[in-house]
Amino acid sequence: MDFTPDSSLVAFRQAVRRFLDEDVPADLKGLRRATRSPREQVMRWQKILNQRGWGAPYWAKEHGGTGWTVPQILAFDDECSAAGTPTQDGFVHKLLGPVLNAFATPEQKAQHMPAIFEGERLWCQGFSEPGSGSDLASLRTRAVRDGDHYVVNGQKTWTSYAHHADWIFLLVRTDTDVKKQAGISFLLVDMNTPGITVRPIRSIDDAHHLNETFFDNVRVPVENLIGVEGQGWSITKFLLNNEHATTADLPELKRYMRELKLFASTLQADGQRLCERPVFALKLARLEAELQALEMLVQRVARLEQEHRPESHTLGSMLKIRATEFQQRITEAQVEALGDYGAIAYPHPHEPNLQQGYPLQALATGIANEMFFRRASTIYGGTSEVQRGIIAKLLFQL
Repeated sequence: MDFTPDSSLVAFRQAVRRFLDEDVPADLKGLRRATRSPREQVMRWQKILNQRGWGAPYWAKEHGGTGWTVPQILAFDDECSAAGTPTQDGFVHKLLGPVLNAFATPEQKAQHMPAIFEGERLWCQGFSEPGSGSDLASLRTRAVRDGDHYVVNGQKTWTSYAHHADWIFLLVRTDTDVKKQAGISFLLVDMNTPGITVRPIRSIDDAHHLNETFFDNVRVPVENLIGVEGQGWSITKFLLNNEHATTADLPELKRYMRELKLFASTLQADGQRLCERPVFALKLARLEAELQALEMLVQRVARLEQEHRPESHTLGSMLKIRATEFQQRITEAQVEALGDYGAIAYPHPHEPNLQQGYPLQALATGIANEMFFRRASTIYGGTSEVQRGIIAKLLFQL
């Protein structure tokens, strides 16, 4: 892959910065970006982007997107993260959106696309189940055809932001008499449909972003089926192949590095700034070098995925392993840099503020929570063990 920067990329970055400086309200900048911003911020930010013509920055022009190149997409994400804007709804823009563009009927697109572009419909993903996380093909949630509806019964777990979502894209078993992969279908379900219950899961980072989602005789119109019955496994593989570059969370990794450098230049140990201590300076340099290598790998994988090259699967699994392990190491380094205060689980930035102040709170807010959250990064999106199995199969035919 040619890593020579696009000659127009500097001008593109400047245009993005002008937009962020001039057209984005002050209360939507300077935010500490979590994996997903609060619902109200996500919806406001989407409307602003759509008014600018950037409502779908990751999609091709023929699907109403910007048609940006891979370096432009990465630059846009980088500048938004640096400015502290809210996140977009990654579930729809990076995962479901490409599925709708490739498999949805014109009627389905007409139903969902305007609301997606206007930020009026947020989504969650209903894949994982108790006992079938990494082995997704073993899912047991059933959808039985009853006239013009499917009747859905079952349970999903680890459903991120189901409590904020308007709709869910759902994998269900529609045929139990065929090979397990062949009996899966892909449904879109309105979260306000009777029979859906969402129960919170409080995770180790002391935040509520995960849920259990129960389906009790939920009636879903047949026209909400994406593709045809039994095509769900193929659609899911298509979706997950678009997820590799996303799971690296490159803009957030750069934010972690900026914060770590701030800690290194601000905090002291034994009267000496951290960046002046050889052991810490060496660790910082190694982390920065690895981040630069990851950035190049992200660009390579994203480009291969756009070109639908088969080697993107192997490199994508390599990226998933390296990037998620790096997420854990750099957030651990942040907590370590905070010294004694790093052990305190400071309030999450999107939780109600506590009245009591803490030493170093301006620097430390959310740091420990982020480190705890990233403990799961080598599990979600396909565990590291699963990714190594993919690499062994595709690269070494094992």
